[in-house]
Amino acid sequence: MTSRVIAATAQGIPAVTAGAWHSAMARHGPPGRQRGAAAVAMLCVLLAACSPAHRPVAAPSGPAAHGDHATPPADRPLRAGERFVTVAMGRPYAPAAPAGGTDEYRCFLVDPGLTAPAFLTGSRFRPQNAALVHHAIFFRVSPAQAAVAAAADADRPGEGWTCFGDAGIPGDAAWVAHWAPGVGETLLGPGVGYPMPPGSRLVMQVHYNLLGAAAGATDRSAVRLRFTDRADLTPLETMLLPAPVELPCADGETGPLCDRAAAVRDVARRFGEPSARVADRLLRGCGGGGPPRPGEVQSCDHPVPAAGTVYAVGGHMHLLGRSVTVRLEPTGRTLLDVGEYDFDAQAVVPLPEPVAVRPGDTLRVTCTHDAALRRRLPQLRYQPPRYVVWGEGTADEMCLGLVVWSRSR
Repeated sequence: MTSRVIAATAQGIPAVTAGAWHSAMARHGPPGRQRGAAAVAMLCVLLAACSPAHRPVAAPSGPAAHGDHATPPADRPLRAGERFVTVAMGRPYAPAAPAGGTDEYRCFLVDPGLTAPAFLTGSRFRPQNAALVHHAIFFRVSPAQAAVAAAADADRPGEGWTCFGDAGIPGDAAWVAHWAPGVGETLLGPGVGYPMPPGSRLVMQVHYNLLGAAAGATDRSAVRLRFTDRADLTPLETMLLPAPVELPCADGETGPLCDRAAAVRDVARRFGEPSARVADRLLRGCGGGGPPRPGEVQSCDHPVPAAGTVYAVGGHMHLLGRSVTVRLEPTGRTLLDVGEYDFDAQAVVPLPEPVAVRPGDTLRVTCTHDAALRRRLPQLRYQPPRYVVWGEGTADEMCLGLVVWSRSR
């Protein structure tokens, strides 16, 4: 069932890659090694930190820890020319992880009702059941893709459809908004936004984690979007910068999944063969095709595809993450340095000043993970020890840099 618009309000409105990134990873390797539109895929809009007018990113309005049901901070006022549109799932959904796992990725088609060109200038995801929701991503889809998505929805029982890794439909879906723990409202700065053609819709992908969830628990999440009909905004893009995860079992841990091949097969069982192939694709793209080099620290270099300006940078890992950095080479300039990673405080951080980039530059993402955390975290303490590779689940891991930028015009 297509989700519905709940409300739309206006105030002073004047007369505002990247398809299937994980699928592209399974076919071609990291985005930095791909060509064309898929090379500059999608945005995790985990935006934070107040910013001057020249920055494209403003602060989230407050932290929201995973599972925290505290009253959210007050909404920020609309700016001149903006309007709010709130959309939600059509009815409550009861997640059920497939293949004996503890994670489900479910997609829901939502319609903001756009009849003219607009720009998306902000978003605030509202997880109705925060104890279930791990994160949410919003993909912009064309009217033709929306028809395909509606058919996929109609062909599946219940609300939405299964969609591990991407929007779960063919075509070039663009990642335009995201929520994760610690993120309140995403408010883009003046003069920038994400283009939304008339008739375009959004696929709302929700990652449900069922570790410790009550039996039969349901969710009916919503998102409040900011739009403007202005035509003079600078379009933002992102680069997603993945690196391998090759984390062996900690000292003293033993079990069948401590073998890398067995762990990769387990990822395939839970999320499908394309997800399992990502680990080896990352090795080929980032490590020159050599054998895995197990260790807590992994990195990957991604060539800058065009001249442009970087405004904000962030990093994403799961529960075993310790630190993440993004550096611009050959200058050696540090764009992001999260020395103490906190899953409940994920955010893309605006740079003090925008940074120019050009072809020939490289963005290097480096992540540190710690398998010993598994024995100390309630969510993972009773999970079997495993050799951890890139995977969709909360008990798996990721190493991902996120770069918010615009191309030179």
